[in-house]
Amino acid sequence: MNDRNGIQGWIRGLTERPVHKKRDERLFIDEKNSCPSCHRHLSAQELEATLYTCPHCQHHFRLTAWERIRYTADEGIFQELSAEMETANPLEFPDYEEKVQAAAAKTGIPEAVVTGLCKVDGHEVVLAVMDFRFIGGSMGAVVGEKIMRAMLVGAEKKLPVIVFTSSGGARMQEGILSLMQMAKTAVATQALEKARCPYFVVLTDPTTAGVLASFAMLGDVTLAEPGALMRFAGARVVAGTIREKVPENFPLSQYHYERGFIDMMVPRQEMRKTLSFLLKLHTAVPGGRT
Repeated sequence: MNDRNGIQGWIRGLTERPVHKKRDERLFIDEKNSCPSCHRHLSAQELEATLYTCPHCQHHFRLTAWERIRYTADEGIFQELSAEMETANPLEFPDYEEKVQAAAAKTGIPEAVVTGLCKVDGHEVVLAVMDFRFIGGSMGAVVGEKIMRAMLVGAEKKLPVIVFTSSGGARMQEGILSLMQMAKTAVATQALEKARCPYFVVLTDPTTAGVLASFAMLGDVTLAEPGALMRFAGARVVAGTIREKVPENFPLSQYHYERGFIDMMVPRQEMRKTLSFLLKLHTAVPGGRT
């Protein structure tokens, strides 16, 4: 486990790196055979061996939902929840059904989040993992419902809940119905609190807008991967609101960690071990939190 003082130099080094505009990292590797951050040579085999982090600069590449589940959950334990839910087009937004079908065909998942029951190092948990490939990980009615149901299962079964976020925010094609998911998921976190079930959030690249402004920042413990972009609005909007220039790296997770919005910065190779420690710590007393 890293203590706060022991990694300050490492965090400062990450903060001083420029924000990279090109974020389709896996495609970049396929085309250039190099890391988009440090431009050192990389192969697909090297990336898979390091859980898709650059061995030279520790750049964290985005993961699919099922890759994240494979790296987090005990092997062969995951039991998917709410897999039957399908997205409708309640506002009759043009071409929305086709967009959802195309995203499902591309990603192999029916919506932008996968939820289920599993074990992490022997600890039974409810796990929810968002996937940015599915329409930018945007939160529509089905995404909000699946996350809410996962939290309610945790509250009912007295289990810890872990959520990995990766989202561009609310889904514009569902209008006000997508914005309602912010309130719905926030209320579900209160059910976990009432049931004394620990709720852990892991912020990954990117976590923004309505997701960041709701369940993503309501965890009992908030972790983040290094280099994860997290912000409610873009730099231009923020600068115009506060009428001053914002730091170049203000949207990155390490910037927010230094200012206390994040409890821990955890490299991906240490994430499972860290979650195991937190689960053991927070479930030491039967029935929930210590």
